[in-house]
Amino acid sequence: MTSSSTAPAARKQPIADRAGLATAGRIVVKVGSSSLTSLAGGISEQALVDLVDALAERRNQGTEIILVSSGAIAAGLAPLGLERRPRDLATQQAAAAVGQGLLIARYTQAFAAHGVTVSQVLLTAQDLMRRTHYANAHRALSRLLNLGVVPIVNENDTVATHEIRFGDNDRLAALVAHMAKADALVLLSDVDSLYDGPPKAGARRIPHVAGPEDLEGIEIGRTGKAGVGTGGMVTKVDAASIAAGSGIPALVTSTPQAVQALAGEDVGTFFGAVGSNKPIRLLWLAHSANVRGRLVLDDGAVAAVKHRRRSLLPAGIVMVKGSFEAGDPVELVDRSGEVIARGLVNYKSRELPKMLGRSTKELARTLGREFEREVVHVDDLVLV
Repeated sequence: MTSSSTAPAARKQPIADRAGLATAGRIVVKVGSSSLTSLAGGISEQALVDLVDALAERRNQGTEIILVSSGAIAAGLAPLGLERRPRDLATQQAAAAVGQGLLIARYTQAFAAHGVTVSQVLLTAQDLMRRTHYANAHRALSRLLNLGVVPIVNENDTVATHEIRFGDNDRLAALVAHMAKADALVLLSDVDSLYDGPPKAGARRIPHVAGPEDLEGIEIGRTGKAGVGTGGMVTKVDAASIAAGSGIPALVTSTPQAVQALAGEDVGTFFGAVGSNKPIRLLWLAHSANVRGRLVLDDGAVAAVKHRRRSLLPAGIVMVKGSFEAGDPVELVDRSGEVIARGLVNYKSRELPKMLGRSTKELARTLGREFEREVVHVDDLVLV
């Protein structure tokens, strides 16, 4: 069960359909707060045990499992005397601080009944965006899996702020699947599949999504009535699309169907892989980054960035909007305001006005060599 290597498990043949889940070597499973919450509030012991039974069985058959679990804030509501998920950040952080320990304790006990050891891994967006933090997180996850441990991942809600958070654990799960080089992502909630309309209105299940065009015209629901989650079906679809777009197939289904889902049976909605592996910071930029400003480009710069895949130079910028620091994510827009790309900017917002419309050679000559660099390098830019 153990190994001295920290390299991730080698992928088998890419999974082409849901049947491939039955033989996947490494799976990231995400479960939402609504699937773990009892009617009286707090975490449902039975729901948690049922989920663990399904995952532990698969783990003991040899599949490496990473569980991304929401529920820390929900677990902290009852002890704090709160009836619903708080809206203000400070109370959310307090609930998470109280609930995270309770949640991991229950998982530890439930998995131990199957002889499986678990670990707690709390991440922030910066842990996946900064190279050194990313390397540490990747190494820790890999080693835990080599040792036969089931990592239980959650966003570190106690310290995360609105500006530097993933937005929801569905997107976090997609990014973790990418980091762990998983064979598949399984997203569990209280809805058994994606439908072509509200399920109660006689809508039809969508069994397979081959690409973004299959989602056109589909009405996708948001947070449910319980009010303990953060996104509803829309974030499941977003996360599945992120994973599929980076070469990792995903399945969206309900938590009670976890056993069937992991066995490759015909449940839920399967998102086939449609893209290739991408740098994780570009996935974050495209789908999760909280942009801090806008750069308005002239027509030549739009063509260079969008069609010729070039870096953005100061000569092509006509206006700067917002307040940001070097390294912050910004949107690149055309003169009409249409967003064409996102990128990590190399200058502070207050530095850029004096640079607009000028060549890098001119800037280096008049302002110094440190201004002879791109505003947004092509390697830190993603089209949207």
